Amino acid sequence: MHTPGGKVSGYIVLMIVQIIFLVLFWLFVRYEKAALPAPIDAEDAGSANEHVSKYPQFQDVQVMIFIGFGFLMTFLRKYGYSATGYTLFMSALVIQWAVLMKGFLHMEGGKISLSLESIIDADIAAAVPLISMGALLGRTTPIQLLCMSIFEVALFAANEYLALNVLSICDCGGSITVHAFGAYFGLAVAMMLRPSKDENDAGKHEGANYVSDIFAMIGTTFLWVYWPSFNSVLAEGSGGERAILNTFLSLAAATVTTFVVSALVSHENKLDMVHVQNSTLAGGVAVGTVCNLLLGAHGAVLIGIIAGTVSVLGYRYLTPWLSSNLRLHDTCGVHNLHGMPALISAIASAIYASMVTADDYQSELQDIFPAMVGNNSTATKIMGGLGRDASTQAGYQLFGIAVTLLIAIAGGILAGVVLKYTSFRNLQKDEQHLDEQYWEVPALENKEEYELNVVDELLL
Repeated sequence: MHTPGGKVSGYIVLMIVQIIFLVLFWLFVRYEKAALPAPIDAEDAGSANEHVSKYPQFQDVQVMIFIGFGFLMTFLRKYGYSATGYTLFMSALVIQWAVLMKGFLHMEGGKISLSLESIIDADIAAAVPLISMGALLGRTTPIQLLCMSIFEVALFAANEYLALNVLSICDCGGSITVHAFGAYFGLAVAMMLRPSKDENDAGKHEGANYVSDIFAMIGTTFLWVYWPSFNSVLAEGSGGERAILNTFLSLAAATVTTFVVSALVSHENKLDMVHVQNSTLAGGVAVGTVCNLLLGAHGAVLIGIIAGTVSVLGYRYLTPWLSSNLRLHDTCGVHNLHGMPALISAIASAIYASMVTADDYQSELQDIFPAMVGNNSTATKIMGGLGRDASTQAGYQLFGIAVTLLIAIAGGILAGVVLKYTSFRNLQKDEQHLDEQYWEVPALENKEEYELNVVDELLL
C-alpha cells in the first residue's frame, strides 16, 4: 500500500465491505413490528409512536457524532478536511456494522429487528472508534483508521453485551462501555504505533492556529449542548429526566471548574484553549454511568467539579509526561476527556450502587439494576444469578470497568500490531497531520504557504 495504486486498493476493499453489509442486511435484517403498517382492525395501531417520539433525541445524537466530534478534531491547522471528512466516512461505515454486530447478539428467530432504537444504539457505538481516532489523529492513513474501526466495533459489541447483559452493570450513558473502551483501545493502538526515540518530538504541522481553534470550539459547543440527550436517550421512565438534569449540572460544574483550574495552572495564568475545548466536556463523561441514578443535584455538581479538575491537570501535566517518557502521543488528549472521567464514573457507580434500596427506586429498580430483582424477564443468564444485594452490585460495577479495560487494551495492542507490521502503509513523520496526503487541497492555500515560507526565510 505504499504506491498510489495502494491507496486505491484500500478504498476498493472498503467498497467490497459495503457490499458485504448489503448482503447481510438483505439476509438478516427486518423491520421491527412497530415500523410495519398495522392491520386495519389492530387495537395497537398507534404503538409506533413510542419509537417516533425518540426522534428528537436521535437527531441530537446525530449532531454530536457527525458535527460535534468532527469539528472538535479540527484544531490541527492542516488537518481540517481529514477531521471532518473521516468522521463522516467512519461513522457512516460503522453505524451499519454496529446495527449488524449488536443485532447478531440479540437475534430473534434468526433475524435482526431494525428499529429507531437500534439505529440510536448504533449511533452511540460510532462514538467508540471516533474516540480512538482522537488518540491517533493525524498519525494514521484513512485505510488504517477505517479497518481499525471495523475490528473495534465488533470487539466493542461483544464487550458491551458482556458488561450489560452478563455482568448486568448499570451504564446508562455509556461511560464504561463507550468512553473507557474507546479511549483505552485508542491509546493501546497509539502505543503500538509510537515513534522511535529520535522522532519523538512534535511534528511541524502538529499544532493549532487561531482559526482552527475557533472551528474546534464549534465542536465543543455542539457536544456540550447535546450531551444530555446522549446520556439520556436510552434511559427508561423517569430515569431519562434524571439523566438530563444530572448531565447538565455536571457539565456546568465541570465548565466553571475548567476555567478556574486552567487559569491557575497554565503559563502566565492565562486560559488555555485546549482545556476549554475538552475539559469542559469531562462532566458529561464522568456522570454518564450514573446519570439516571438518584444522585441529587449536589452529587452531579460534585462529579463535574472532580472531572473538570482531573481533566485539566491531565492535559497540563500527564499528557506531556506520556509523550516525553513513553512516546505515547495522544493527539486529542482522549485520556483526559474520555479515559480518566470514565474511570471516575465507574467509581461513582460503585459508590451509588452500594447505597441502592428498593424503597428508593421502586418500580425502576428492575430497569436500572435488573440483577438486584429476584425475578425478572431477562433471557440472558446473568453472572452470579438474580437477587444481588447492593454491595454485590457495587462489586460488579468495578468488575465491569476492569473487564472493559482489559478487553480494550488487549484489543488495541492486537490492532496496533496488525496496523504496524502488516502490509498497511504507515505515514512518515513529514506526512503526518497533513490533509494533502489524501485530499485535493486548494492551490491557493499551497501558494500562500509557500509565500509565507519565503518571507520567513528572508527574515531569518
